[in-house]
Amino acid sequence: MEKNRLEAFSDGVLAIIITIMVLELKVPRSGELAALGPVWPTFLSYVLSYIYVGIYWNNHHYLFQTTRRVSAGILWSNLHLLFWLSLFPFATAWMGQNHVAAMPTAIYGVVLLMAGVAYYVLQWAILAHEGKSSVLAAALGRDWKGKISPAIYLSAIPLAFVSAWISNAMYALVALLWLIPDRRIERALRRVEHGHPG
Repeated sequence: MEKNRLEAFSDGVLAIIITIMVLELKVPRSGELAALGPVWPTFLSYVLSYIYVGIYWNNHHYLFQTTRRVSAGILWSNLHLLFWLSLFPFATAWMGQNHVAAMPTAIYGVVLLMAGVAYYVLQWAILAHEGKSSVLAAALGRDWKGKISPAIYLSAIPLAFVSAWISNAMYALVALLWLIPDRRIERALRRVEHGHPG
């Protein structure tokens, strides 16, 4: 099966997720600068989630550059990822509106963790379909970011009940790790273009 519909559908879902998240930012009734004070927790939650959605969109784009065609397993794995990403608006709003309370912060971490697991499952489905000699297999290597991120989430979730601020700092740390450009797939694609698949 061709991958174009999957990519177009995924892009549309991610655009809707961002739209829903921004609609949670309620405009203050007052024109005074001080009226923005109550909006800050929701705004900061939105910024963090927006960065995460951007990271997933970017990585999803590169992931499918390595994929020639899709299988039923890839389609379902992609839907699984989109399911967890579609919960970002809910988790973001709940955490932001409750001023970083323990339970919403922990649930936000669970959503981040499950989205990460779903992305890993999607990667695995593509590897299974494309084979061990695929561009993606060559690009992934040790994948230290992919291994450390779930460990940070798993630490941050229970820590939310001790300090929600520290948990949020850990979530932001993972986002910063992924904001640093990861050129593995780009380099692997370039090697293939120049006739050096290994």
